[in-house]
Amino acid sequence: MNFFERQRHVRRMSVRLVALFVLAVVGIVLVVDLAAVLAFNATAAPAEDLLGLISVVTVGTVAAIGLAALVRTVALRGGGGKVARELGGVPVPADTTDPELRRLRNVVEEMALASGVPVPEVYVLPDEPAINAFAAGWTPSDAAVAVTRGALRRLNRDELQGVIAHEFSHVVNGDMRLNIRLMGLLFGILFLAVIGRGLLRAGILGGGRNRGGGGGANPLPLVGLAMVAAGYVGVLAGRLIQASVSRQREYLADASAVQYTRQTRGIAGALKKIGGIAEGSELKAPKRDEVGHMLLGEATGRASWFATHPPLADRIRALDPSFDPAELSRLAQGWAASPPSGRQEDIALGLAPGDVSPAPAAGPGGETPPSPGRALPVEGLRVPVAPAEVLNRVADPTGAAYTHAAAILDRIPPELLDRARDRTAVVPLLLGLLLSGDPGVRRHQHAALADRHGPGPADAALRAADRVAGLHPALRLPLAELAFPALRDRPGPALESLLASVFTVIRADGAIDVSEYCLSRLLLNGLQESLHPDSRWRADRRRLTDARSAAASLLAVLAQAGHQERPAAERAFAAGVAVLWPGTPQPYSPPDDGVLALETAWPVLDGLRPGDKERLVAATVAVISHDGTMTVPEIELLRTVCGLLHCPLPPMAGDGVG
Repeated sequence: MNFFERQRHVRRMSVRLVALFVLAVVGIVLVVDLAAVLAFNATAAPAEDLLGLISVVTVGTVAAIGLAALVRTVALRGGGGKVARELGGVPVPADTTDPELRRLRNVVEEMALASGVPVPEVYVLPDEPAINAFAAGWTPSDAAVAVTRGALRRLNRDELQGVIAHEFSHVVNGDMRLNIRLMGLLFGILFLAVIGRGLLRAGILGGGRNRGGGGGANPLPLVGLAMVAAGYVGVLAGRLIQASVSRQREYLADASAVQYTRQTRGIAGALKKIGGIAEGSELKAPKRDEVGHMLLGEATGRASWFATHPPLADRIRALDPSFDPAELSRLAQGWAASPPSGRQEDIALGLAPGDVSPAPAAGPGGETPPSPGRALPVEGLRVPVAPAEVLNRVADPTGAAYTHAAAILDRIPPELLDRARDRTAVVPLLLGLLLSGDPGVRRHQHAALADRHGPGPADAALRAADRVAGLHPALRLPLAELAFPALRDRPGPALESLLASVFTVIRADGAIDVSEYCLSRLLLNGLQESLHPDSRWRADRRRLTDARSAAASLLAVLAQAGHQERPAAERAFAAGVAVLWPGTPQPYSPPDDGVLALETAWPVLDGLRPGDKERLVAATVAVISHDGTMTVPEIELLRTVCGLLHCPLPPMAGDGVG
């Protein structure tokens, strides 16, 4: 299934999740109601009294479950990093020099560039010797990827790539959002078990008798016992929900890992090591069950009817039909005496020290990925484009995209990469990327920055602009994307100040070009989503008929940006309209303020249903590719459109689109 079909599938899974949650709540309520009736000897009471008791208990139970789920969901609004820290995760600094951590960050950065999503926060679980990993967050902008210390030590670079590619599949396809919602709901239905244990303890300590002197039995132990039983009904329901949501998605994520890296030995090798080492995938963290559905492998290390993942042997056989499950026993025997070392395996393969990117690996059929040496387009050159191929690439990076992402990292000067990863140097670097190459405009921008922040920051931005002056245009946006983790690590007020500085720079000359807008808008969107994640259940309800004006403005801006002559722009606009509204003409009326007119359009367009988003992206591609080619600014604008619609598009410039 393509990205948009996957989005529709996630929507259906969300509906299924709510239905299963409601059924679980009904079961829990029935158990608690029955316990209340027995505890208060209400079976012989008048019907009105019995009904009143059941009503009060039902409302109280539902309210407790709902409130617990709501509180937990709100607590998780801190994004994926919140989940990682709860499990004992430690952030991996962007400028780390530790060889294992540097290897991890390099793999994550390459995968983010290849996927067209912001570089996520990276965490390691230092106290977990098993092999496991997960991705968490509400959106790609607040996502975090975490791996265990065991994964870093036991997996070689190919296997680590396979694991990270597996997790990125969950990031780009929206699985994370479903996973984090499930965490909140599970907490709600397990909450009664916690209350029940408290009541049971209180009742036992109270001596099992009423303290009011009436001599009657104290109902607290019975109520507590019933609530514990109800809570474990919730545990059972939770395991079933986790299994129903997670199992099939793991097969899809494994297959995506093969597609991303164009080789099976990575993710298959990681799964074999999970099955072969003594620690397996079992976590020690107390909250492991709560996140079991979002992990690479079983949190408890045990397979059962309620397992959140398919059996390891079945997953490996799906990747490699010739696999013999008996191989896991042979591997376990060998590794019991000498556990695998990913670092030593990398050295044997010539990948360490220095953590260089591996040579392109042959695919399952023996095919070889495109060479990373492919040239970037010359500035001003128009790159051929095939519309159908571009649309199929949405959230679907190929091996070529991954190879190209590694090449992008190789082509960015190390000094600029260091600055992008440095919390103190990253802000001048980004402002330097926005400073104009025209000396007169640059003076205005420098003066505006000095007026707002003082001469020191303004001069730092000016020096950074000199350093990036010779950077290829196709590398400027990736450099900004690599800087995102260092930015996100800054406090909220500092981020607000940065955003104000960005708009000061781009408006200092009274105009804004496409490249300036793309960089600033993606930066603004990423930081806003990181600071204020959107945890709404259904944010994509709008139909195209309700967004006609916003969609028409987008197509007009795209046509205007790609064509200097109005007749050519009108033809490009008409090509997009024919995709969105076949047989219904729409007048070409480009807004006077150009790309800035889109500021009011983005919230409307991002709220479209998946099917309507697919048509809008197809119309966008139709406009840009009307003449059969794309310039670098058009490519940047297309990636910006897809990014703001949460339809991530892998890099295209120079990797053979068309």
